[in-house]
Amino acid sequence: MTFDLQPLVRHTRIQEIVGDVIRLRAKGVALGDMAEVENTDGESSLARVIGLERDVVSLQVFAGGKGLSTNATVKFLGRSLDVVYSPNILGRIFRGSGTPLDGGPDLTSDPHVKVGGPTVNPVMRVMPTKMIETRVPMIDLFNCLVESQKIPIFSVAGEPHGELLARIGFQADADVLVFGGLGLIFDDYHFFRTAFEEHGVFGRTVMFVNQASDPLVERLLVPDMALAVAEKFAVEENKRVLVLLTDMTAYADAMKEIGVAQERIPAVRGYMGDLYTQLAQRYEKACDFKGAGSVTILTVTTMPGDDVTHPVPDNTGYITEGQFYLHGGIIDPFGSLSRLKQHVIGKSTREDHSQVMNTMIRFYSEAVEAQRKQAMAFELSPFDHKLLKYGDLFRKRFLDIRVSMGVIEALDLCWQTLGECFEPNELLMKQHLIDKYFPNRPGQTERADESDEIEQEVAEPPPASEGSSP
Repeated sequence: MTFDLQPLVRHTRIQEIVGDVIRLRAKGVALGDMAEVENTDGESSLARVIGLERDVVSLQVFAGGKGLSTNATVKFLGRSLDVVYSPNILGRIFRGSGTPLDGGPDLTSDPHVKVGGPTVNPVMRVMPTKMIETRVPMIDLFNCLVESQKIPIFSVAGEPHGELLARIGFQADADVLVFGGLGLIFDDYHFFRTAFEEHGVFGRTVMFVNQASDPLVERLLVPDMALAVAEKFAVEENKRVLVLLTDMTAYADAMKEIGVAQERIPAVRGYMGDLYTQLAQRYEKACDFKGAGSVTILTVTTMPGDDVTHPVPDNTGYITEGQFYLHGGIIDPFGSLSRLKQHVIGKSTREDHSQVMNTMIRFYSEAVEAQRKQAMAFELSPFDHKLLKYGDLFRKRFLDIRVSMGVIEALDLCWQTLGECFEPNELLMKQHLIDKYFPNRPGQTERADESDEIEQEVAEPPPASEGSSP
């Protein structure tokens, strides 16, 4: 990150210091402008304008307000935040302030891009038609991740959402991976970095990381930096970019804390009234650009107390196009939803995808009911026993988030599973799909060959006798 350090205005009187927020009187300042705060001991820090009330300016100090004097000097830089953008940022890790975290070469001389611009003109958006294969069966089979989609992973503390997000990152079919970590503890940061390195995707990955011990304002900048870089890769280099952000609840909590420091009146559960707007401005960066690449956004949103009505997941659900509900260590097939899957299922995937998806979920729902009947000691029918067998195979082969297979391989395994548990006439599927994909059983091939011979004999006309007209 680079700034023009020639100050437009110099101020030496700070009226108030509340936490990391300082207030002073100034004119000619715009919301989002950057400033340099130099303390009386000579140490300086960047700050960002987060509030304007007539001539009273509120700034969020990156390094925090601890030890800051009211006699500190504030120099407004007359420009908004920007972040470095060039091919050199791939394989690099940056702080929430935009400075390198990995000890690599300085990139201040590289081109920069403005952070926090407007969302894309709808005229330049293309209807999503392509699937991003993640090799996670519960996503690829039942709730496809569609290129340019914005979708969260709803989870709670203790669930393996980090493992799932990292797995999608290094297995997804994408050109560039942009990772944004919000309030991560060091162990989580190390896990993501190691996962991307060990699976060979770090060379096409850029990471923006705000750790739990870093300044709060940097937590708010990470999504904007990640999305600004992702948009540049998509528009200027025609890349299919996948953006991973975790955790958006930490992002919302940071907004709430800053709102309290600004003495703003909170709305529901202490969150500010513009929570929906702030989240939507970030999520709406997802786009399939006409004549260029795409930006797909996948986030983690933790639900305090597993409460889906909490303001953060509740507002998120109105913005995004579905959710992956991580519950009990699995992606819940009943709570998850991808509203864009109909754009790709059976179109960019195999013809049997839709029928297989519906049949598998229908049988699993019935298997859950059969398990309840068994637990309550009700008498089970022969079909119930088939359902119980099917339920065990479904959980083992598909529900585990550690299972990795392509969508074609997964569809074939679905047919194999159905063939092991049910008869063809029990599937209630289109007959031509059953004839084409249902696995052969012992003797079925011979019977099929015999029927083909019979049909061929019937179809062939008898030879014409000599002298007879054709």
